Order: sequence, then structure tokens, then C-alpha cells
Amino acid sequence: MNDDKCSAAGFACRHVRFLDHGMVQCLVCPHQCLLKEGQRGICYVRQNVGGRLCLLSYGRLSAIAIDPIEKKPLYHFLPDTPTFSVGGIGCNLSCRFCQNWHISKPSDDRMLREIAAPEDIARAAVAANCPSVSFTYNEPVVALEFVVDTARACHQAGLRTIAVTNGYITDDARAEFFAHMDAANVDIKAFTDNFYRKLSGARLAPVLKTLQFLKRQSNVWFEITNLIIPGENDAPAEVDVMTRWIVAEIGCDVPLHFSAFFPAFRLTDHPPTNPEILRRARTIARKNGIRHVYIGNTEDAEGQTTRCASCGATLIERSWIRVVNMRILPNGACPDCGSLCPGVFSPLRYS
Repeated sequence: MNDDKCSAAGFACRHVRFLDHGMVQCLVCPHQCLLKEGQRGICYVRQNVGGRLCLLSYGRLSAIAIDPIEKKPLYHFLPDTPTFSVGGIGCNLSCRFCQNWHISKPSDDRMLREIAAPEDIARAAVAANCPSVSFTYNEPVVALEFVVDTARACHQAGLRTIAVTNGYITDDARAEFFAHMDAANVDIKAFTDNFYRKLSGARLAPVLKTLQFLKRQSNVWFEITNLIIPGENDAPAEVDVMTRWIVAEIGCDVPLHFSAFFPAFRLTDHPPTNPEILRRARTIARKNGIRHVYIGNTEDAEGQTTRCASCGATLIERSWIRVVNMRILPNGACPDCGSLCPGVFSPLRYS
């Protein structure tokens, strides 16, 4: 139930520690912000109001859209279906290269232009004939309470739920958050702690822990994205170490997306990613054993095609985020050899 002290400003947060002198500590993400009266966390949307931690953006959205699910990107979860996409404001990372910086790092609440209860979102998704709802555009973890409530409403309406996330979350919050997700795309910004500290204001270890949790302790279908930035995380040795870790800790069946960087926000002095660098990364990942490796943010027919890992037959052919040919069977089987492709390919309603 919402706390009276938060009701005027937002929604009472869970995952909080109450301290002396009216201070609170947010326990949703590893920053664990210590907040005095009136202070907001790094995420911007969690604030100390009268000695209570409040989510200021509960039921308020910056964006509502219907996207191809491939845009998230998810290539092995309900391919060629629309997903009802919603986003708010705020983020617990401070990426200098953020493409959505105007909502992730806002200076005020003006971008929260829409008001929608969890049930409103579920009803709108059903009316739009979308089999899923995606929490995307900004970091959904920072609005955990609203996202969880909305996910519950979506499941009651027979919809699947998707989180597009940086994976920067604490143990207890992680367990609650992903208990209500059916799929996720998790961003690995880079595979060095120095990159995370210098360019994202965070640490690498919690993100890796999220991936391990998803693999070992959840039923969430998840895929990984790595944005490759020239001169920062594009070294073949780093890609080699990262993909070897993925195979050892997550397995060879998790789809991996290498995405092209374009100058944005505070990192406009770097050039766009050369497509050849993406192809080189894909070659390294495939050599290390990852079976489904994709290239995004640029045209690459082969790098956007899903092939059977057993016989090499084309299963799903794409152009950018548009599916142009889908031969895979509803159970994920290859029509040529019968081998199963990992993923969720049947658009059955949630149960």
C-alpha cells in the first residue's frame, strides 16, 4: 500500500533502509544512494520525501509506442510480433554515450507527459493486438514498483512482459524484478570495470551477476547486447574475453547482439562504429562457441539472419529490424532437419 507521506509525490518504494535523522538508503541498485530529505537518487526518480523513499514517476510515462520486438533487440522471443512499449524517465547509469539521454538524464519531469495505471497499459496492449509489453527506452529497474505492478496486470490479461535493462540491480531487487518478466535484453556496456567507471558511472560485476542469475535462477528468456564504441571497447582481446566468459557462465545458446555506436550526448568526439569491426566481433564470438551472434544498428543481411545451428538452414531472415522471411516452426524447430532453435517462438498467451 502506498505510504501517506509519498501519496502526494509518488509511490512508496520497497527495497529501502530507514536511517537516523530522517535519512533513507535506496537498496534497488548497487549505488545504494544515501538520501537526505528532498534528495533524489542518481536515477532521478526515487526521492526522500518526509523520511520515506518515494517513486516520483509511478504511473507516469514519457513514451508509448508499438515496436517490432526485433527493435529491443529480441530475435528469439516471439519474432515478427509487435510489442507494446512504454518508458518513463531516469536511469541508474550515467553513460556518456546514451542515445536516450533526454529521458534517462532529465533535468526536470517535463518528459512525463502520459498518465497510465498498470491496468490501462495492459488494456491498451490487448486492444492493439500486441502479445507482449516491453519496459524500455529508459532503465525500468529504477521504477521497479510500477514495472512490477504493470507486469502483474499484463500477465492477468494474458500478455508477456519484457525488460530492456542494463542489469544494474541488487540481489533482492533482482529476484523480485525478474520474477515478473518473461524476457529481457541485458546490456553489457563493455567487459572492463574501467570502462564502466569511466563512461557509465557504475561497475561491471553486478551486471555479470544479473546474467548469471537469469541463467541459473530464473525462467526468463534473455539476450545480450554489446554496443561497440571505437577506441573504448572494440579491442579483439576484450571481445574474446567477454565471449569466452559468456560461453563458460551463460552457455552457447544465448543470442548476442553487437550494435553499432553513433556519436551522442557527451561522446560526440568518437566516430561511428565501422561495420567491419562488428563483423570481426561476430567472428570472434562464433569462433568461441556462441551459436547465434547478430549485428545491429547497421545493414548486414547475414548478421541479422537466424540460422539453424545444426544444418545451417535459414530460419528467420531480417532486414534491419524487419522480418522478411520466417521459416522456423512454431515450436522452434528447423523445417529442414528438425533441430530445435533456442528461444520462445509460439505467440501463445501467457498462462
